[in-house]
Amino acid sequence: MLIKRLFDLLAAGLGLALLSPLLLLIAVWIKLDSPGPVLFRQQRVGQGGRLFDIHKFRSMRADAPGLGPQITVGADVRITAAGRWLRASKLDELPQLWDVLRGAMSLVGPRPEVPRYVALYPAELRELVLSVRPGITDIASIEYRDESRLLAQAADPERCYIEQVMPAKLALAARYVRTRSLWLDLRLIGRTLAAILR
Repeated sequence: MLIKRLFDLLAAGLGLALLSPLLLLIAVWIKLDSPGPVLFRQQRVGQGGRLFDIHKFRSMRADAPGLGPQITVGADVRITAAGRWLRASKLDELPQLWDVLRGAMSLVGPRPEVPRYVALYPAELRELVLSVRPGITDIASIEYRDESRLLAQAADPERCYIEQVMPAKLALAARYVRTRSLWLDLRLIGRTLAAILR
């Protein structure tokens, strides 16, 4: 949708411009807090099944990928001091505004998954959910804001994610794709900001 893309470009560009002092402060804090790069890059599955690199402020140790699963569970020891606050406030997601500008993502859309989990999607739902650009926020991001805490209560967190959490999030993503509109996007952005402030 052309209107959605124009809205994404305007909002992401304005957001990066207005938030640039905050982005700089966060970058300095991350560098002072732990060794490693400021940004974390990870390959995700985007629109049409194309792979792209998603960008976040690094919230874990630089060697975290080799020390545990791809999902984060509870008070994960790999999370840095700065990372705990960035994750709780969702400010670690701000670099994805750049991913929106370059066309890999949208402000609102199904959250992109790693290839390993996308391979487990039912074929029909996979085609539907991957028919649109992935987003920074969506219904599932709001409903499962405390996903890490939920998984921490499971005996097998990854199995819980694959068998319970992921199917529920996938159903919400499919519902979004079927009913998407600019008005719905605005409502979800508002709900996301309200959740962050709370």
